[in-house]
Amino acid sequence: MIPSPLLLALALLLPMAAQADTLTIPIGQQGADLTDLPQLGQSKRSVLERFGLADEEHAPIGKPPITRWDYREFSVYFEYDHVINSVRHQQPRTIRTE
Repeated sequence: MIPSPLLLALALLLPMAAQADTLTIPIGQQGADLTDLPQLGQSKRSVLERFGLADEEHAPIGKPPITRWDYREFSVYFEYDHVINSVRHQQPRTIRTE
C-alpha cells in the first residue's frame, strides 16, 4: 500500500501536469532561414561566387587544415577547399521599450 503522504503528493501533482500550456510559434517567426548558408561539400570558389569576399579569413589550423571565413551573419569552416560546416552567428535580442 502507498503511504498516505506520498499518495497526497501524487494527488496534488497530477492536476498540475494536466494544466500545461502549449506555446505555438508561427513558422515565419521561428528564426532565420538556414538554407541560405553554404552547404556541406561546397567548394571555396562556389562560396566566394555566391557570398563574396569574407569580412575576415583565418589561416588554416591543424591537420587536416581547417580554415574559417567569417561573414557578417555567419562563419564557414573548410577542410582543404570544401565546406564542412556553416554556423549562423547569434544575433542579440532586441529589447522592447514601451
